[in-house]
Amino acid sequence: MTRVSTGADEVGGCRACGFAALDPVLDLGSQPLANALLDPESSLASEPRFPLSVVFCPACSLVQLVASVAPERLFADYPYFSSGSTTMVAHARQLVERLIEQQSLDRGSRVVEIASNDGYLLQWYQQRQIPVLGIEPAANVAEVARARGVPTLGEFFGTDVARRLVARSGCVDVVHGNNVLAHVPDLRGFLDGLRLLIGETGLAVLEVPYLRPLIERAEFDTIYHEHLSYFSVTALDRLFTARDLDIVDVERLPIHGGSLRLFARASGAAPARPTVAALLAEERELGMTEHRYYRAFGARVDSIGRRLKTLLRELRTGGHRIAAYGAAAKGATLLNHFQIGRETLDFVVDRSPHKQGRLMPGVGLPIAAPGRLLQDMPRYALLLAWNFADEILEQQSEYRRRGGRFIVPLPEPGLMP
Repeated sequence: MTRVSTGADEVGGCRACGFAALDPVLDLGSQPLANALLDPESSLASEPRFPLSVVFCPACSLVQLVASVAPERLFADYPYFSSGSTTMVAHARQLVERLIEQQSLDRGSRVVEIASNDGYLLQWYQQRQIPVLGIEPAANVAEVARARGVPTLGEFFGTDVARRLVARSGCVDVVHGNNVLAHVPDLRGFLDGLRLLIGETGLAVLEVPYLRPLIERAEFDTIYHEHLSYFSVTALDRLFTARDLDIVDVERLPIHGGSLRLFARASGAAPARPTVAALLAEERELGMTEHRYYRAFGARVDSIGRRLKTLLRELRTGGHRIAAYGAAAKGATLLNHFQIGRETLDFVVDRSPHKQGRLMPGVGLPIAAPGRLLQDMPRYALLLAWNFADEILEQQSEYRRRGGRFIVPLPEPGLMP
């Protein structure tokens, strides 16, 4: 019997605007925490599970989870280290070099990153001798950042932290927040803290997964308990405006299957670039501000599941062994929702030594180093971390040269060339 934990709190209304009557989008049932990797001796029967259901707010257009798991439970011991991805490190460096030039940052400037992880981004400012501070609540990850010389505050960000930092050192020139806003239960409190921290002249640069490709490409596996909100530009614009902030520019990025990079300032501090109005108009034209845009999403996810399981079953029936690449949170969502486990896959490989030797949540698949692909040579590998496909394919060129092939699950299950 599936064990459903009661440790999740249902929201009484929209996280952004408080509206109570939220419309259903997708129900993924009860799932384990996607980043709660298991020790080898753990019992799957006692693993806690929590509701994972998505709804739409017709008042402000925010798509969000119905329930919240306490952040302390999600992030106290976190297995994701950004420096483990060459793509993420290069992505951060390019942004930092650009901002240093555009904002004329120097030794007299101050930069803060919220959810700074292991210092993968702030290290590039430090190399230019620009003072930095990271804010990272995951104790194990913050310790890695400090060990590499990045000063890091081990707390959850909010208005209290912002007031304390401003009282001590004043407002800052640039605040980064990459892939953190989706994790925040109190969106209004978070943005109020951000507004305090940048003052009247600072710049906030935030990156969030974009809802549009999630729906268009059926990227349902990016839905898990850590990601409480799924953002359109419309929902973000309404949320920021209500907190005395203006989105002055927005960029679409390919990373993580499709993301937005937002540039925000205090209300009235700078005019918005045309890109903001253009994306808002596109979303209205597509119907993203209405529930009808999301109604067929669940049926598409079910169809993908049937086709993927059929493909895997045919390969296994043909006598082939199958592994998986990427012990990512999205992989946990996909495997658990489609109920793909040890009967289909032999093991999962991942570059992160923090994940190796543990088990995938819910399905109990062992996680090994990537070298096991060459050691065992399964004919096929299901690409769970598809958002880093180019990087992984390059790293695994020898596996492919020997005849190994990758299976991509989304948006259409199939074999990669």
